[in-house]
Amino acid sequence: MATRTDAPTRREQILKEAARLFAERGFHGVGVDEIGAAVGISGPGLYRHFPGKDAMLAELLVGISEQLLTGAKRRLAEAEGLTGAGPEAVLDSLIEGHIDFALDDRPLITLHDRELDRLRDTDRKMVRQLQRRYVELWVGVVREVYPAVAEPAARSAVHSVFGLLNSTPHLGRPGSLPGRTVTASLLHRMARGALAAVGEA
Repeated sequence: MATRTDAPTRREQILKEAARLFAERGFHGVGVDEIGAAVGISGPGLYRHFPGKDAMLAELLVGISEQLLTGAKRRLAEAEGLTGAGPEAVLDSLIEGHIDFALDDRPLITLHDRELDRLRDTDRKMVRQLQRRYVELWVGVVREVYPAVAEPAARSAVHSVFGLLNSTPHLGRPGSLPGRTVTASLLHRMARGALAAVGEA
C-alpha cells in the first residue's frame, strides 16, 4: 500500500476504494455497485476479482496486518545489516514504518476499529496472530534499548505507542494537518518520548 511505487493493479484499486468507502460509511452502508463505480467497473464486474464484500474486508484487514509484520521484519534485517546500527536505530526505523502506515493508510485504521468483528473467525484469528507477532517484535527491540524494562511493561508501552500513532484518523482531514513531514516528526518524537518514559520508570 503505502510502500508501493508502481501502478496499482485493478484488484488493489478495488481494495483501496473499498477501504475508503467502508471507513466513511460503514461496511453495511456500502454496496458492491458503489465500490464498482468508484473504480469504473460495474458492480457485478467486481465478482471477477472478489466473491463479495466479506472477502474484500478480510483481505484488507489480514493484508495490512501481514504488511506491517513483513515491513517490520525487513526494517529489522536492514538495520542489523548496517555496520554500527544499534537498537536505537532499529527502534527509530520501526517507529518510522508504523508512522507511514498511520498517515498513509488511515481508512484501514478506522476499518479495523469498526469492522474487525465482522470477519469470519478464521480471518479474525489470523489478524490477531499477525498482530501479536508484530507486537512481540517491537517488544524485543524496546527491551534492547531499555534493558531494565520488564517484558509486561514493554508490551504495555508498545500497545500505548500503537494507540498514539493509530489516532491519526481523529486528527482531522488530511488537508487540515500541518503537513506530512511535520506530523510524522511530531508523532516520532511523541512515540520515543512515551517509550523513554517507561524506560525511566
